[in-house]
Amino acid sequence: MTRKTSLIILTRNEIAGLRNLISSIPTESVSECFAVDYQSHDGTVELFRKHHIRVVPQTKPGRGEAFRIAAREARGDYLIFFSPDGNEDPRDIPKLIQYLDQGYDMAIASRFMKGSKNEEDDQTIKLRAWANQGFTLLANIFFRGHLTDSINGYRALTRNAFKRLHVNAEGFAIEYQMSIRALKLRMKIAEFPTRESPRIGGASTAYAIPTGLKVLGIFLNELRMGNNF
Repeated sequence: MTRKTSLIILTRNEIAGLRNLISSIPTESVSECFAVDYQSHDGTVELFRKHHIRVVPQTKPGRGEAFRIAAREARGDYLIFFSPDGNEDPRDIPKLIQYLDQGYDMAIASRFMKGSKNEEDDQTIKLRAWANQGFTLLANIFFRGHLTDSINGYRALTRNAFKRLHVNAEGFAIEYQMSIRALKLRMKIAEFPTRESPRIGGASTAYAIPTGLKVLGIFLNELRMGNNF
């Protein structure tokens, strides 16, 4: 049976990246494509409309809120989350679908597997990469996983899996919460290598120290609460 797939593009003032990538997004591979946008004022919304892509406004800030709005609005059996900032390769979208078709509950594009590339690979100081690997190691140790990239937001999961996770994290910590809860529920998680490119325009709102503290808070909370979610 063919599953319906929803591709959700998450944006906040991403006009530069969107102009570069919108023609490369394989909308023909999905059943529906729409955007969840938080108060963009740089032409992002207008560009979506020019390409006949539905825009769902987000009034409350935070990536976690964007994920939850996306899940409520989506009509597909599969949910794919994509950010058009240049970091994520749209050519990976069919791969995400393929893994869900194979029976996995979640698929993650990993920046730390053999054959992958991380944006910080060419840098001497790799704060985000080291933090990611540290948090992933903690998740694997305490929640019996074998993940390589527990924090990357470029991922897909089934609608049923999303419902079972009951995610309530705010901001960029939501991906880590999703990964941990999927491990707790012994969901089938696939990873494959991706190549993360430099950001195109705009500015990241995932500031290293505040984001790291939120992710740490998620880890401690998930450790304390067990499967009571």
